[in-house]
Amino acid sequence: MSDYRAPIKDMRFVMDEIAGFQQLSQIPAYAEATPDMADAILDEAAKFTREVLAPLNRVGDTQGCTWTPEGVTTPDGWKEAYNAFREAGWSGITLPTEYGGQGLPNTLGIAVQEMVCSANLGFSLGPLLTSGAVEALLTCASDELKATYLEKMVTGEWTGTMNLTEPQAGSDLALIRSRAEPQADGSYKVFGQKIFISYGDHDMTDNIVHLVLARLPDAPAGVKGISMFLVPKFMVNADGSLGARNDAHCVSIEHKVGIHASATCVMAYGDNGGAVGYLLGEPNRGLEYMFIMMNAARLGVGVQGIALGERAYQRALAYAKDRKQGRDALTGEALVSIDKHPDVRRMLMLMKSRVEACRAMAYYTASLLDRVHVGGADAEQQKRDLFLAEFMIPLVKGGGTEMAIDVTSLGVQVHGGMGFIEETGAAQHWRDSRITTIYEGTTGIQANDLLFRKLMRDQGATAKVVFGEVHATAKALGASGKPELMAMGQKLGNALKAWTGATEWLAANARSNLSGVLTAAVPYLHLAVTVTGGWLMAKSALAAAAHLDKGEGDLPFYRGKITSARFYADQMLPQAASYAEIVMAGDSGLSGEPLSQE
Repeated sequence: MSDYRAPIKDMRFVMDEIAGFQQLSQIPAYAEATPDMADAILDEAAKFTREVLAPLNRVGDTQGCTWTPEGVTTPDGWKEAYNAFREAGWSGITLPTEYGGQGLPNTLGIAVQEMVCSANLGFSLGPLLTSGAVEALLTCASDELKATYLEKMVTGEWTGTMNLTEPQAGSDLALIRSRAEPQADGSYKVFGQKIFISYGDHDMTDNIVHLVLARLPDAPAGVKGISMFLVPKFMVNADGSLGARNDAHCVSIEHKVGIHASATCVMAYGDNGGAVGYLLGEPNRGLEYMFIMMNAARLGVGVQGIALGERAYQRALAYAKDRKQGRDALTGEALVSIDKHPDVRRMLMLMKSRVEACRAMAYYTASLLDRVHVGGADAEQQKRDLFLAEFMIPLVKGGGTEMAIDVTSLGVQVHGGMGFIEETGAAQHWRDSRITTIYEGTTGIQANDLLFRKLMRDQGATAKVVFGEVHATAKALGASGKPELMAMGQKLGNALKAWTGATEWLAANARSNLSGVLTAAVPYLHLAVTVTGGWLMAKSALAAAAHLDKGEGDLPFYRGKITSARFYADQMLPQAASYAEIVMAGDSGLSGEPLSQE
């Protein structure tokens, strides 16, 4: 048994009050996703992650994966846990029913995903990448490839990967050298090396389906000449059985700061004559298709950050309640548990409120994607929801992961010297979190995506929709007549003013001062995350206050939601003005002498 307990109560609150799950369940496509079913699924997921996955978290960290010429071996218990995960149906919870999935909303699936990530981040990466690969195949694979591969992947019998990065091509995919040569039978021979491939090889399933970016012989230069290919570890016979080993091999695995149980592979394609691959979709549109998988992964990695923050908070809170040290500054009582000390309480509340804010952002984004997926709305509403979801994804990914580093570091701090000792487990969450701001696009890439692909593509129209929502919430807080909520409303209004001012500065300088805008991108992302988190925390407070007024439900929980929102408003929202000032400073601090080591 582990010390992790899924925060089901907060998850359900966010699903209902922020993501509108009950309204979502009224859509015919999600008719089976009733509140009762959601409760049952979350209860079962909480039990599974606590009893099966969480106890292996430490095992995976200490043992890691092992490379041999025959393949990668996962830590003790991994294969058994994966089989239990797959057999319980967790692999395809949100994936299409026609391929063996359950077809449930992302708004429910994201809560299950958070539990899996909290319980065991190293384990969670395999299912996450497989789901992304499924989404890509659903979009661009031929009917024949879908029939051969999708059901096995949806049910978790086979896993999937994404292969982008090469030794000379990190985030700049225009530099990709991997190539694909057409064959007479319509297949291709793929040649090249890919690095940083999570779950590129393992011993949990019989087959692995790699999605590989490569160039055709006549491809144009740059990103416009990239195609995507399906390259299986083992060939698949006409009857669905496995055939010969393909020329796709893991030649080494990386030794990393964290996520030791997730094999990060160097993959070699074509060292022995060429790896057989199949073109997905149209030639030279591979990057476009891969972004389908990448966007799903970016949302998923944001959830990883939230999950790590939650796990670190739970561990720090338990330790603070148990560890006795010092005297209570207010009562004078000697040898009290350290959760009585104001600074420790401040750190714990900072951890709690930031996790809750990012959780609200992620679940809200999932609900938007659900509405886009089922359609039914008028075209304008459909576009609005899609643009809002896409606007939110870099906030969830960038904000959730940066939060994770801060919160897991605070978790170590709450433990004091014991946090620096591996046996307490606090350090593992910190180490595991460090990759989350890097893979699937660094924080800088998320910030540039927010500015140039999301904010400026519609001249700020989507941002103005968000600004309007924030303003309406601040106004509702001010009109509540409750001093605590009114104080939140004032701080939210001030933060919104800072955000809109910084946005106007970016728009005015986008063409004339590109260097300044690029320098301001990450601070702007932090500003957007801070205010958006404050907006959704404020909405949570309003919903909690409404329940308290009616005297219904878990009243201590609702009072806690208001306390958490007030703390966020007091401690986080004032930072918006500082971020705005940093944004509008542009690159003025970089205009002097070049950087040097002297």
